[in-house]
Amino acid sequence: MTSSIKLEVNDGLGVIRLDRPPLNAFNIQMQDELHVAAQKADSDKDIHAVVIFGGEKVFAAGADVKEMATMSHRDMVQRVDALQGAFSAVAVIGKPVVAAINGYALGGGCELALAADRRVCGKTAKLGQPEIALGIIPGAGGTQRLPRLVGTSVAKELTFTGRIVDAAEAERIGLVDEVVADDEVFSSAVRWAKQFVGGPALALRAAKKAIDTGGNVDLGTGLALERSEFAALFATSDRTEGMGSFVTNGPGKASFTGS
Repeated sequence: MTSSIKLEVNDGLGVIRLDRPPLNAFNIQMQDELHVAAQKADSDKDIHAVVIFGGEKVFAAGADVKEMATMSHRDMVQRVDALQGAFSAVAVIGKPVVAAINGYALGGGCELALAADRRVCGKTAKLGQPEIALGIIPGAGGTQRLPRLVGTSVAKELTFTGRIVDAAEAERIGLVDEVVADDEVFSSAVRWAKQFVGGPALALRAAKKAIDTGGNVDLGTGLALERSEFAALFATSDRTEGMGSFVTNGPGKASFTGS
């Protein structure tokens, strides 16, 4: 069986590559491999940040509709936890994650991009949640992560209509963070991710957890989580190094070890 998801590690970066030509349509195998790759990227201490890339022509054009069309209600009831869990595994990677989007990021492809911390796309990219045209709704996080990113009203309009947006509109509504030339998408994503190589890995993990979890609870609960994560970092070697280096040498000169 040929792998459709590859995790490559180079110079502190992990690259999760989608490789199921021609459109990187998510079948069950690809979903399961994504889950495994995300967990490996999270646990590998040699990886400081992650880039998700589908290739120069397409990010991911959605689910494998031919496979999905054969599934019964019972089949999907048994499968949906694993489907959603694969994308959630990306969202909880405790490191900065950036999606590098060329071409189509539709349906599951858009949901995968939503699971990243940052989205960079090419000028000809197209994004959307067109599941409504199949008589279904997004099932891998789209109805939850999209409104948290672009607001409820915009998310409803896109989900109800299934409308596909171009790169310029995606940037305007906050669906993507940066639009670059098509041939600069991957390099731009790598450039953003590389700034975290050698950084304070435990502090970055704590910051991501505090922001992501805090955004889904009331303010008091979020502040309690922040207090806990903040105080816990005072038990780390990175905190000792960071503050000691600042006092002795000034800012930006610490050598962090991730411990």
